[in-house]
Amino acid sequence: MPEAAAVSSGQWPPADAVLAARVFAERADHDETGLDRWVAGWLLSRKRSMRRRQRERLAFVSAVEQFAAQQGLQELDDTRLRAATRAAARRAFLSKGFDDGAQALALIREAARRTLGLFAHPPQLLAAWKLLCGHMVELDTGEGKTLTAGLAACMGALAGVPTHVVTVNDYLAQRDAQKCMPLFAAFGLRVGVVHSGVAQALRAAEYQQDLTYCTNKDLVFDYLRDRVNAHGVHSQAQLAVRRLHGEGRSTEALRLRGLHFAIVDEADSILIDEARTPLILSTARDGGSDDAIWRLVLQVAAGLEEERHFELAGPQRIPELTLEGRKRLDELAERHEQRGQRAGGSELVTEDGAEQAAEHAALAEFWRIEWVREHYVLSALRALHVLVRDQHYVVHEGKIVIVDEFTGRLLPDRSWEQGLHQLVEVKEGCATTGQNRTLARLTYQIFFSRYLRLSGMSGTLGEVARETAAVYRVPTLRVEPNKPSRRILHPALLLKDTATKEQAIVEDVKRSLARGQAVLVGTRSVWSSESVSKALTAAGVAHRVLNALQNADEAELVAQAGQPGAVTVATNMAGRGTDIPLAPAVAQCGGLHVILTEWHESARIDRQLIGRGARQGDPGSGRAIVALDDDVIERHGESYARWAAMRWACTETSQPPQWAITALKRAVQFKAESGNAAMRRATLRSDKHMRQQLAFSGSPE
Repeated sequence: MPEAAAVSSGQWPPADAVLAARVFAERADHDETGLDRWVAGWLLSRKRSMRRRQRERLAFVSAVEQFAAQQGLQELDDTRLRAATRAAARRAFLSKGFDDGAQALALIREAARRTLGLFAHPPQLLAAWKLLCGHMVELDTGEGKTLTAGLAACMGALAGVPTHVVTVNDYLAQRDAQKCMPLFAAFGLRVGVVHSGVAQALRAAEYQQDLTYCTNKDLVFDYLRDRVNAHGVHSQAQLAVRRLHGEGRSTEALRLRGLHFAIVDEADSILIDEARTPLILSTARDGGSDDAIWRLVLQVAAGLEEERHFELAGPQRIPELTLEGRKRLDELAERHEQRGQRAGGSELVTEDGAEQAAEHAALAEFWRIEWVREHYVLSALRALHVLVRDQHYVVHEGKIVIVDEFTGRLLPDRSWEQGLHQLVEVKEGCATTGQNRTLARLTYQIFFSRYLRLSGMSGTLGEVARETAAVYRVPTLRVEPNKPSRRILHPALLLKDTATKEQAIVEDVKRSLARGQAVLVGTRSVWSSESVSKALTAAGVAHRVLNALQNADEAELVAQAGQPGAVTVATNMAGRGTDIPLAPAVAQCGGLHVILTEWHESARIDRQLIGRGARQGDPGSGRAIVALDDDVIERHGESYARWAAMRWACTETSQPPQWAITALKRAVQFKAESGNAAMRRATLRSDKHMRQQLAFSGSPE
């Protein structure tokens, strides 16, 4: 059928045609070379001048205001407003025309004023229009992304297009849907919400609504479940035939109706930061059956010496065996074989002989096969020497829980692959879980590229504009804030060690409190937040801590961070999605003061954290206080750090010039980001290669 052909070719067919044909709509995957992506990234990420952006903003806002004045929208009754909006939204979505978009947004803005009591300001109007057209929009923190996404989602849903608003966590999905619900209800739109608390049996109904707020993780896993259940992408008719003949893997109904239109909130976090790790749909085996192997592997790895038997290569500290290390494993394998021959199997003659026989067979396989023992020993070395408790993971209620490196949040439903998770569990004395058997896997890069129309927004997208253009074929546009920024950035401090840095942080907090400001202290890890908290406690400074171990009532805690005398120590989770309103007394005394205690691997995350202060024209300030022994400097800028230490004393009274600190920061983050970008490219290549292999075998992904 023509509509199906349009879908597979990557063109956007009319929504009615797709839904009538019951085709699972998504953009087709294409084989691309690195040169293809480089050219696309360069073409779509070319920057436009500030003057041109300002002209575009003024022209669009003028068109909206002119239409509103000519039509007398404030005098329209609700019935006529709804009818006019539905027709205008359909025209705007299909044509992407300037005038159509201005008319649709003028009508929806008026509806938002009546239902939400919010009147969208010019940056929100322009950003909503660009989202509808399929752009990434850099909109500063505090400019009202919830309403912006709501306006664009409302237009998409009114046009009859299944719309997904994708957020980074459960709280934001529920909050944003609830906040915009009166606007959607005014047009008779049905709204679904999908997050980790929604039962699997209820999710299909949520995706059948006109628009759905969901988390990125739940969305991708529901898509993978559909792929497994449907044995690939098929129309409903084809799926029914497969079930009739017993070819389908499951009788479960498809959850999603296709990948039509997505608005991704905090797009850089989802599309870039999380793109390094593939999402894997799997089933777990019973835990505990391989404990003897995990203990043995850790024991072997603990007996190896760094630089003699193994090296931790590169900034990522990837374990690599040396020639002597391989010889050491060969010797251990030979000894094990000799012991097995001498034992002659007699050790298996016990009342638990069957279990011991299975254990012995597993140990024999480990020692016998060279690549197997090397693989698991390398994983054990990573568990022992690379993964750090309270930084990469925490022990919570007797279980190993991974901590998101970029947000500081717990990821209780994720685990490391290929035995690494079990090795960490044994290392920490936890009960071991079973290894997972993969059913399907997919990266965010592949998944979101399949949307017929993809858009997103964040406060920090400029640094990755070329990568988003190359991978997702989506241009990035910066929208200037509604009010000029009043943020004061104090000179950064570079100190010799963590102890000196923490003392400087305490003094900076005291000075800010004396001025009447509230203070937010941002850290990179759970361990760092606890360490800073101890220093503040020792100095008698009352404060609250927000990290992966203490995240109860997160939204309430962050919302109170702008009150007089408030000091909040938080991992960078506080930099995403939750507003910090200022008390009038705090605003009069300089607003929120943000202290950055470590540079992050990405300058975007630094900018996001500093952006928690001085929002929407409010006063605010920020300062970076870092140390030469910070993890990111030691891993990515050791030579620069040694130079700075030799050249300057690096105390609070004897500081390097700002150009030297800036040069160190740029060098460290450039090296880190280059490595992360290379990992994302490698993940994308690996994912495409694996999908080709699975396609040959008939698997869905």
